[in-house]
Amino acid sequence: MLRRAVFRFARDRNANVAIIFALVMVPTIFLLGMALDYTLAMRQREQLNAAADAAAIAAVRPAMLTQTDTAVVKATAEAVFAAKANLPGLSATPTPTVTVTDTGLARSITVSYTALSVNNFPGVLGQQTWKIGGSATAKASSAPNMNFYLLLDDSPSMAIAATQTDINNMITATKNQPSGSKNCAFACHETNPSKDSGATSSTKDNLAIARANNITLRIDLVQNAVTQLMVGPWTCPQSGVTGGVMQCMAALNNTTYKAAIYTFDYGLNTIQTLTTPTTAGTKISNIQLMTVDHQNCILTNSSGACVYSTDYGTDISGGLTGVNTVMPAPGTGTNQAGDTPQEVVFLVTDGVEDKLMPKPGTCDSAATYPLPTGSTSTVRCQQPLDTTICTTIKNRGIRIAVLYTEYLQLPTDSWYNSRIAQFNNPSSSTGTIATRLQSCASPGLYASVQTGGDISAALTNLFIKVASSTASLVQ
Repeated sequence: MLRRAVFRFARDRNANVAIIFALVMVPTIFLLGMALDYTLAMRQREQLNAAADAAAIAAVRPAMLTQTDTAVVKATAEAVFAAKANLPGLSATPTPTVTVTDTGLARSITVSYTALSVNNFPGVLGQQTWKIGGSATAKASSAPNMNFYLLLDDSPSMAIAATQTDINNMITATKNQPSGSKNCAFACHETNPSKDSGATSSTKDNLAIARANNITLRIDLVQNAVTQLMVGPWTCPQSGVTGGVMQCMAALNNTTYKAAIYTFDYGLNTIQTLTTPTTAGTKISNIQLMTVDHQNCILTNSSGACVYSTDYGTDISGGLTGVNTVMPAPGTGTNQAGDTPQEVVFLVTDGVEDKLMPKPGTCDSAATYPLPTGSTSTVRCQQPLDTTICTTIKNRGIRIAVLYTEYLQLPTDSWYNSRIAQFNNPSSSTGTIATRLQSCASPGLYASVQTGGDISAALTNLFIKVASSTASLVQ
């Protein structure tokens, strides 16, 4: 009897949908509850990850990179995390684990956490909370203490008028000059132009003509650029800072910067040895064009006779060699006992050497011969920089920043076409002159500016690139 009743019940299909629905509801409710709690937990995890990111970045800000007390660094990260991690739906505000790793100037901060997200369906999941966790890592390098050695080209080629308008005005202003200086865009500084062919005792040199006509020269732009670096005016985002870009960046980075100024032509000229930027700034007016006696006479002896009867006056590699001798071995730039500043050379030049070399001819293989000889034992070379000295300096751990004031193409000038053009084509920014200077510079520390360009902005941007520190979120 019972057996037949069971069989009838099993064969009966009436109301089977309700039974199946009732059976399915149990796992459905379980899945829905779990999905809701999981979604809420993941949303909280995203918010806590953002809090960890903010905490890690806060601990590697420039102001914090100067903090040597690890406890203070950790407390800062913990405070930032706590301010953003007090979220509803957590069993408690999590306390992060902050790890600080310093290696020289570099700092790495890792902020990790675990938290418990309260479940809305604890009975379904069989647990009151859902465990979540995450971490964030930020790295940054503090700006080092640095010594800057400005090596500035003051040779006659830096006497070219600064813009095309200045060039045109200079050519017009020199239309009545003697043949050697006539219709010339260069304001060469000759102390005795009367010795030029066709000159008289009353003949002015081209520099005097440029000054009388308010024509701006490249050397003036270089002087202005150095002034902006060391004297200003410069609007600094940090209040209470006076001076130029160097003083501003030193204050922002909490570092110590020193500066030296040298010029070069046929030799190295000391304008100011290493000192504070403010003190160095008082000597900027001494950045002046190289002076020659007269055309084809760079040096005279005690009797007033020319030592070498040929023009020359740009020895870039000689200038770099001289500064290399002055610079000490660089340190890492930290404030730790026994450490010393990093060393940086700032080279500003148009990139073409014009110098005497000992015979037999040792000029660049692409240089045009013959050039007027300097003496029986020397030969005059016009050529791009030989980067051998650059490699020597960089191998010492010293960085080189190069600002190339692009050598003006002069296709109507016969001397340019026969002596320089092969180094300055297809353009002044892509020819051998430019590529040699770019090779001389340390990675990322090369900039160029064309005639009429803003040399002050270019030099400032190059300095800021050297001096800036950065922070990055790596995880």
